[in-house]
Amino acid sequence: MELFFLIVLIVIMATALGSGFPVAFALPGSAIITIVLAAVSGYFFAGNPDAYFHSGGPSQWLTAGVTNLRGVYWEVERDTLIAIPLFIFMGIMLQRSKIAEDLLVTMARLFGPVPGGLGISVVFVGALLAATTGIVGATVVAMGLISLPAMLRNNYSQSLATGTIAASGTLGQIIPPSIVLIILADQLASASDQASTTRKALYTEATGELSMPSVYDVASTSAGEMFLGAFVPGIVLVLIYMLYILVFAILRPKSAPAVPYEGTRDAAFWGNVLLTLVPPLTLIFLVLGSILTGIATVNQAGAIGAAGAILMAGYRITERSRTTYYPALLAFVALGLIMFALSTYNMNIKAIMVNGGDSTGLWLGAFASILLVISLIWSGIRVLRTENTLHEVMIETAKTTSLVFIILLGAAMLTAAFRAFGGEELVRDFLNSLPGGFWTQFIIVMAVIFILGFFLDFIEIAVVVVPIVAPILLADPEANITAVWLGVMIGLNIQTSFLTPPFGFALFYLRGVAPAIVKTLQIYKGVIAFITLQLIALAIVGYYPKLVNYLPNRMSFLSDTAPPPRNPKLQQCLEEYVRAEVAENGAAISQAIANAQALDLSVLPSQLSSDLSDAFEDGGKALAMLDDITTTEAAVNAAAGEYRPLQRVVRDLQKDMRKLDAEMERLRKSGQFLNSEEDAERIASIEARRSVLQAEKDEIASQIPDRWEEVHTTFAMLTKAEETARNTYRRTADGAVEPVAEFLTVLDANAEFAALKPELDKLGDLIANAEPEQAEAAVDEVGKLFSSVAGARDVASALSSAKRSLRGNRLDREKAAADYAEAVEAYESQVAWRGVAADNLKGGVQAYMEAVSETIGARQRSSLSRTQALFLANCNAVHRDLSLNF
Repeated sequence: MELFFLIVLIVIMATALGSGFPVAFALPGSAIITIVLAAVSGYFFAGNPDAYFHSGGPSQWLTAGVTNLRGVYWEVERDTLIAIPLFIFMGIMLQRSKIAEDLLVTMARLFGPVPGGLGISVVFVGALLAATTGIVGATVVAMGLISLPAMLRNNYSQSLATGTIAASGTLGQIIPPSIVLIILADQLASASDQASTTRKALYTEATGELSMPSVYDVASTSAGEMFLGAFVPGIVLVLIYMLYILVFAILRPKSAPAVPYEGTRDAAFWGNVLLTLVPPLTLIFLVLGSILTGIATVNQAGAIGAAGAILMAGYRITERSRTTYYPALLAFVALGLIMFALSTYNMNIKAIMVNGGDSTGLWLGAFASILLVISLIWSGIRVLRTENTLHEVMIETAKTTSLVFIILLGAAMLTAAFRAFGGEELVRDFLNSLPGGFWTQFIIVMAVIFILGFFLDFIEIAVVVVPIVAPILLADPEANITAVWLGVMIGLNIQTSFLTPPFGFALFYLRGVAPAIVKTLQIYKGVIAFITLQLIALAIVGYYPKLVNYLPNRMSFLSDTAPPPRNPKLQQCLEEYVRAEVAENGAAISQAIANAQALDLSVLPSQLSSDLSDAFEDGGKALAMLDDITTTEAAVNAAAGEYRPLQRVVRDLQKDMRKLDAEMERLRKSGQFLNSEEDAERIASIEARRSVLQAEKDEIASQIPDRWEEVHTTFAMLTKAEETARNTYRRTADGAVEPVAEFLTVLDANAEFAALKPELDKLGDLIANAEPEQAEAAVDEVGKLFSSVAGARDVASALSSAKRSLRGNRLDREKAAADYAEAVEAYESQVAWRGVAADNLKGGVQAYMEAVSETIGARQRSSLSRTQALFLANCNAVHRDLSLNF
């Protein structure tokens, strides 16, 4: 019955959507109707409203969608949905300010003389508008009204012209900032959590270990990372479009002729070009640049974009006069003053108030902020007075935002209903049963999303399909894909939904503004080539995951909040970096280690001398252990060719056995409370079914090859050897650096240590003659001073013992004096060896540290060097197969 009601859910939803019923109500309506039908049917036919649900009851699933959406929206760490109305406002405001019209006219004049220049200019403008407005309908309509007549007048092929305009208008779905990327980031954050739980359970079942190493975990994503990940694929798609138009124009020049510019390219022309291009490019730089560089969050960048749109509209849609550009110039001056204040003065208000300092920067920043607010208010009043534009934009923003959130709510309810009837498990079982592993599953999912794009909008696909399939794909350890890569791939795929008939919205928008001479069939023919180009871009990004993963990694590793070199997820790539560096500069590093081992450490205390000697010895051992990692890694890779096919067969069989175990456990629970007399027939039926399932399980177990245990044990020994080699290297490398770094810290504190001599000397008289409380306080104070100095622990320890001897009823001045004498002796001993070490050893030890800090000492650095960060960003951008560890 669960399957029956799942079919009912899908049929009701498809019927509602196909009949033109608003999607915002079709999704939750179909969920509510189906859940109510299942509850009523269960009550009348089984005596229990919960009978026909996979788990739980109707009240639980009716409220699940609302609860889930509310939890996501109010969760502090997942507040990216707040950026949606900001970017919508920015897009609508820029569309009303006629930015598209200016850009199209100017770009046509620039690219016109090039073969296919008008088409290339449309793609270029589409990319710029995508990075500013992101509103598909507005972009297609604007370019259709302005560019299409010009292209037709110049004898452009109707199919090429319409296809170029429709495809360019959809770029806003993949080029950030994009609403669909924000929604996908939100959905994938939840999916990552589910995938992490699934992968941990899979690891426990496969290995028997209770906890999974964090290096195998599924990483989540954010809207900022999605923007970074989509940036390069978006550019790739734009370049593919341009290349296609150029090649088409060269092969068929009569269908895409060059259009010479009849005017003069004088100073006025180039001034107009700059005035048209610079403002939107500046806004793109401020919005995307602030996100990409980590200066602003996605929400803050959305606010920047909304403010910039008001400023641009303030001078664009008003009548030209002497004061037209005053608000924009005032904002420019204000931003310049703020940047000057931030770069010149300390702007930490709390630090200035507590510690004192120059408050000029604060006053300058406050003044500049007031100027910026005045410029925004000034522009806002202009926009409001000009045909009531601001009011209309805000109303349109509210409508669009409400629509998005209602669809999100409806999709959450639909997803909850889908899960209520076991739909998620059916999808999971279907995908997991497919031969070929992850890539078969992935291709099937991408094909389904592509087909759904013929009938559904991008929002419905993103919020209905992604929560169901993403956890399954992300949990697979064989592909080990990143959430940001999966999100960009889905985003590229969803983009085709605007172009695919019969419900391609870009086609509808263009049909509405195209002249009657352009036939609908020509529009459909025109987009076929661009749909193909989008699929080519999808294949390129799928084959080269670095196009997506590198930029988020680069920005993360170069930021102030970059993970430390000891982060477990960085170790394998860090070791690859070290091996590459040692292969290139190994001789110099070995020589530096040998020079350090030749240092005369006899002037140091025995323990310190021993620690340093062991550290230098570990440096040499660590270099040799890199070869052990290479050897054990090669052994695993060599054995994997034979082991992997057998492992896949066995894991698939074990997966089938786990399904049968789960079914038998469900039957056991359903029968454990039955009365043996009244329900004898049902109990017998359950036991018979369990016997059948057990027989099926035994049959599957018999299919496991006899040699599996031997092969698995042998391979496990190889992976264990590699893991041991890596862990041993890491411990040895740490031991080669930690004592040395501590020793240099001690020597760096020599001046601070020597400055405490007067404080130590005055304690002798106080211990002998002062009141016990006064003497204890003085000793305690000096002891704390020594405790703060690197390497002075023995002096501080002796003073601590003296302090205890002066305390209360335990007063013993003789013991305190003896402890003080021990502290003085320790101090004088340190003074002796510290000076000699600084003169004779420090230079050699520093040379050792400089030689190994980038290689075997990398884990002990506080942060990654730029060279390391760039290498790790590239290395971690590849998807590594983890299945051999499961």
